[in-house]
Amino acid sequence: MDDSKDGGASSASSTRPYLIRALHEWCTDNGFTPYIAVHVDRTVQVPLEYVSNNEIVLNVGFDATSNLDLGNELIVFKARFGGVAREIQVPVDHVVAIYARENGQGMAFPPPTPEESAAAPRPAQSAPRGLRLASDADSEPPKPEPEPTPAAGPEDDDPGAGPSGGRPALKRIK
Repeated sequence: MDDSKDGGASSASSTRPYLIRALHEWCTDNGFTPYIAVHVDRTVQVPLEYVSNNEIVLNVGFDATSNLDLGNELIVFKARFGGVAREIQVPVDHVVAIYARENGQGMAFPPPTPEESAAAPRPAQSAPRGLRLASDADSEPPKPEPEPTPAAGPEDDDPGAGPSGGRPALKRIK
């Protein structure tokens, strides 16, 4: 699937916001907690004190957010971090994964293109990200690495406490 906004030769819109909404709905319908992993640069409005390696993981469940809007260009909501209400704005093309906290099932997306992020100054730390996508040249299907335990997020409970007590991890769904 082409995830670009111009769709190559066609003018079709990106599939990313539709897939994010569908997986969010699937998580909610099944009683799971939807989390998004976000590549952070100057276009993302999140509490920077919770950003690690240019990435933040956010609980986007209805219990953890207020006025959640999963739009085609932006994901906007209000959430509490350390008891303080914050306005969150994430460009959809900066969402690199959405998954269920309880079982790790979800989907990973390509990070923003260098053109989209090059002009933006990066947060202080710039170590490699935890999520990686396989290129077309790879001979094996992509095997996402486990997500870092969300150190920050609007959730009140222990984000690493899944059914197995381990950290959430993405699983490939065919």
